[in-house]
Amino acid sequence: MFVEEVKSKQNGKIYKTYLIRETFRENGKVNHRTIANISRCSTKEIEAIKLALRYKDDLESFTSITESFQLEQGNSVGAVWLLYDIAKQLGVSQALGTSREAKLALWQVIARVIDQGSRLSAVRLAQTHAACDILNLEAFNEDDLYCNLNWLYENQHKIENRLFRKRYSETPQLFLYDVTSTYLEGVKNVLAAFGYNRDKKKGKLQLVVGLLCDELGVPLSIEVFEGNTQDPQTFAPQIKKVAQRFGGKEVTFVGDRGMIKSKQIEALFDETFHYITAITKPQIETLLKAEVFEMGLFDEEIAEVFTDDGLRFILRRNPLRAQQVQSTRDNKLKSVRKRFTRKIQYLQDHSRAHPKTAKKEISGYIEKLGLAKWVTIRYRKRVLILDTDEDELAEISKLDGCYVLKTDLTKEKADKEIIHDRYKDLKLVEWAFRTEKTFHLEIRPVNVRKEKRTRGHVFGVMLAYILVQELTKRWRDIDKTVEEGIKELSQLCAHKVIIDGCFRLNKVPKPRPSSRKLLETAGVRIPEILLCKGISVATRVKLPDKRKLFENK
Repeated sequence: MFVEEVKSKQNGKIYKTYLIRETFRENGKVNHRTIANISRCSTKEIEAIKLALRYKDDLESFTSITESFQLEQGNSVGAVWLLYDIAKQLGVSQALGTSREAKLALWQVIARVIDQGSRLSAVRLAQTHAACDILNLEAFNEDDLYCNLNWLYENQHKIENRLFRKRYSETPQLFLYDVTSTYLEGVKNVLAAFGYNRDKKKGKLQLVVGLLCDELGVPLSIEVFEGNTQDPQTFAPQIKKVAQRFGGKEVTFVGDRGMIKSKQIEALFDETFHYITAITKPQIETLLKAEVFEMGLFDEEIAEVFTDDGLRFILRRNPLRAQQVQSTRDNKLKSVRKRFTRKIQYLQDHSRAHPKTAKKEISGYIEKLGLAKWVTIRYRKRVLILDTDEDELAEISKLDGCYVLKTDLTKEKADKEIIHDRYKDLKLVEWAFRTEKTFHLEIRPVNVRKEKRTRGHVFGVMLAYILVQELTKRWRDIDKTVEEGIKELSQLCAHKVIIDGCFRLNKVPKPRPSSRKLLETAGVRIPEILLCKGISVATRVKLPDKRKLFENK
């Protein structure tokens, strides 16, 4: 009895059938007959059946194999299995699907968490991590991964919708939305443009990225815009997304003061949606002059004002923020005084130096620090004089730490404390952006220039962030960051067992106590035995010229 693999080709596709067959002799002829069709069994199960049949006549010898038994160092399994299991628990792998492209996409997501880089680096990572064995992947190279970015973008809506349905039986009533930018080192990305650069990288082209989250800060959808897109212009697609794709009927959007303005409020009104946002400092001053509310309300813990047109204003002063603003202002003034003192000494030491030049230099520095409204400099003969306007300073500092929220929600739907807390939840989106840009998980480097691949790359980063976010929660009580935990589990390697020179399996050793704690806290268990496919992953080129490699990607 043996397992036979039968290949057939239909419509250009190759199909494999696995049959358990036996040999018998009839009328002097050797014939075969089929006992069972095991094509529906998993690859692991088929290999196990093959192994059992190979030793069916002497099972005892199987447990004492010596000469035909070899042990080699295998690939790393700890980090890949952890992220693979978490992806299954969260429904990420199910949302991607079971096709080859889906598995390649899942590997890109996992590789992004383990070690950021290009598609080339993801292939090299698969050479030392058991990607093919755990994800059941065939051999691939960097070109396959670049093409897979197209697939990720083209299927983004389907994947996001599946994840949304997995997480919610009913549409949530509140959504958080924020925008960031990420700068590029190159100049050939088709979506790159100059715009308001939050990274403070002058002369760098950038992309604008909008992230839509639920009230807990879990990402639901991400979108890439051209680098010169203004924040409010990114808001309308989110309203359409929630109304049409996620089935929202009467939900509330939370956005910062630069996001939800009059046009965006009108668009929300058309969909019977609500909003919570903040107003700017000049708007606060205007409302104070119009006596819509008064300064004394900021002394309360959380104050509230209703207007005749149905708007509500939530007022609060944050003492810690007020102290930070005052400390920053004092440090700036201290820096000006130091430069002022050095310049006085310079004028004394250099008789030919002109005080007008010194005044211009210090005035420019004052302007740069934003102190020009209450700090000025003048000179009399060769003496510099630094003046501070205490009355103007008092006027400027009266709103230190003060902020005002605006909403159209009625008091029956949400009291002032709930509105205040929901706006503060925007920090969850900001944390996501910080993680995606500056933590060990980064949008940069993008390393692609085509539109679909750029969007697919950013979507893959969002999926990777979902895994990082979940691990952050589960490892909250462990004195390790996600980066440190992933690095430690990457050291857990399998032992490759080779029997009869052909059958291979991965024997996973017992993890060390610290690694075992990481796995147990994450709710993940690595099996002792994993199938070894014996697939060798190789890059298309050995020593690529990076400029040429990414030129057409």
